[in-house]
Amino acid sequence: MTKLILSLPGNETLTENLVKLTSMAKGELLVRNFPDGESLIQIKSEVSGKEVVLVCSLHQPDEKLLPLYFLAKELRHLQVARITLVAPYLAYMRQDQAFHAGEVVTSKYFAQLLSSLVDELITIDPHLHRWKTMSDIYTIPSQVLHASETISAYIKSHIPNPVLIGPDSESEQWVAEVAKQAGVPFLVLQKVRRGDEDVQVSVPQVEQFKDHTPVLVDDIISTARTMIETVNHLKAAGMKAATCIGVHAVFAGKAYDALKATGAEIITCNTIPHHSNKIDLSNLIAGSLI
Repeated sequence: MTKLILSLPGNETLTENLVKLTSMAKGELLVRNFPDGESLIQIKSEVSGKEVVLVCSLHQPDEKLLPLYFLAKELRHLQVARITLVAPYLAYMRQDQAFHAGEVVTSKYFAQLLSSLVDELITIDPHLHRWKTMSDIYTIPSQVLHASETISAYIKSHIPNPVLIGPDSESEQWVAEVAKQAGVPFLVLQKVRRGDEDVQVSVPQVEQFKDHTPVLVDDIISTARTMIETVNHLKAAGMKAATCIGVHAVFAGKAYDALKATGAEIITCNTIPHHSNKIDLSNLIAGSLI
């Protein structure tokens, strides 16, 4: 069956990479806004009977959702055989519990909406916490890809004498996996809480790793507060300048500037377009489409 790939705005570079790595043809799509902010969407390629792959990373999701909705509905109207959504970053996964009365668990309803629009979802390292698997909320087949192996290969090739750092015990499983794949040591910072606002952080075995480059790895860099705090603790302990690696470059507000001000090098994967993207996951995604 013929596969056609369509790029929603902002995903052009990744889409071009996927076209080169697969046998898919690139379709032509026009998406723009009228002066009043409403969307105009025009599918300029023949799609009837074809399997269509939509590439749309879902950071800043509210502005992306309506064009995606309109496009998917029109593709159904034009009788495509199948719609696969490639959303390297999947939004609305962190709101997985109501913490206050009347608070909406948006992850559940967002999943219901996407499940009604497409036949399959491909994403990278979604924030699965209280939802243990994608099938807890998504009713369509979902491929969850993991960036850890690609990140490990990057660390081995580009960072001299690294030691991976976990900011707390919750990060240990993720950091340990990346460290194992890279064949490098790792540390997990130890926090001792002496009161509501009195937390003492220690860096275990710091003397042993003074000559190593500390590497912080996390799935999402949003406010960057945890990374900033961790980098500052590492500097206070006398370690070298840190490298911070994130899968998803969300960078809410001025988070990137605040993290950069610590002196750390910042490296992200290309799930969300950002000038810090240095780790290319195109091959990982292409492999899921072949």
